[in-house]
Amino acid sequence: MNGSTVTEFILLGFSCSGISWLFLSTLVLTCCTTSLLGNFLIMVTVRCEPQLLSSPMYFFLANLSLIDISLGCVAAPKLAVDLLNCGHSVSYGGCMSQVFFLHLFGCVEMLVLTLMAYDRYVAIYDPLRYMVIMDRQRCLRLLLFCWATSLVHAIIQIVTVARLPYCGPNVLDNFFCDLPQVIKLACSGSYSAEIITMTNNTLITAPCFVALLVSYAAILATLCGRFEKEWRKALSTCSSHLMVASLYYVPIVFVYLKPSSSSQEDKKASVFYTVATPALNPLIYALRNQEIKNAIRKWKIKQKLFPIAANGLHV
Repeated sequence: MNGSTVTEFILLGFSCSGISWLFLSTLVLTCCTTSLLGNFLIMVTVRCEPQLLSSPMYFFLANLSLIDISLGCVAAPKLAVDLLNCGHSVSYGGCMSQVFFLHLFGCVEMLVLTLMAYDRYVAIYDPLRYMVIMDRQRCLRLLLFCWATSLVHAIIQIVTVARLPYCGPNVLDNFFCDLPQVIKLACSGSYSAEIITMTNNTLITAPCFVALLVSYAAILATLCGRFEKEWRKALSTCSSHLMVASLYYVPIVFVYLKPSSSSQEDKKASVFYTVATPALNPLIYALRNQEIKNAIRKWKIKQKLFPIAANGLHV
C-alpha cells in the first residue's frame, strides 16, 4: 500500500431514498439481468449456428458479448447491492481491483469494436478475398493482440494509482472507484499520476477512435458507386456496430479524455458505460441484425422439435 493509511473508500453513490432510488435500483437490476441473459444468448446462438460461427464478424461479436458480460460484472453488481443495503464502501484491495478490471475489459472492448469496424471495411471493400484476409488464424491473432494490449494498459493504470500514498480523506463522489477521482485523493504525486494515466488513456482511445472514423469513411466512399440494394445491405450490417461503438465511445471520451470534470456529470456518464451499455449491446444486435434474429428463431424451433436434446444441452 506504499505508506497508505486508508484501508477503505467511502462511495457517496446515489441517494437511498425517494422515488429516484427505487427507479435506479430497478434500472440497475434490469440492466444486470439483461446484460447476462442477452449476451449469453448471442454467444450461444453464434456457437450453435455453424454459418455464424464461421463468419469473422460473428466470431468477434461472440467475443464482444463475453467482454460485455465481464465489463458489466465489474461495477454494476456492487452498485445494485449498495442500493439495496444503503451501504457505500469498498476496501482498498476491492477498489484497486475495480480500477484494474474496468480498464482491462474497457480497453479490450474498445479495441474489439475497432477490429469489428476494420472487419466490415474488408468485407465491403474486398468481398471476394474477405474470408482469405480474415481467416480464423488471423482473427485469433488479432483478438490476442487486443487482450495483450489491454493487459499492458490496465497494468500501467493500476501500478500508477496503487503506488500513490492515501492518507485521507477517503470519500469518492461516485458509485465505484473511478480512476481520476481516486488519484485526487492521494497525499502526493497526484499531478504526475494524472498525466501518466491521461496519456495512457489517450494513446489507446484516440487511435481507436480515429481508426473507427477512417474505417467508416472508407466504407461510405466504397459504397458511393454501388447500387442502392448493395448500399442498403451494407449499411444494415454496419449500423448495429456503429450504434454500439457510439454508445461506448461518447461517455468514455467524456469522462477520461478531459483534464477537469464535474463529479456529478462523470457519475451519470459512468452509469451509462458500466451498466447500461453492456445491456444495450445485445438488444441492438438482436433487434437490428436479421441473421442473429433468424438464428435465434431456428434455435427456438430446434428446441421445440427436440426437447429432450435441448434439455440435455441446458444441463
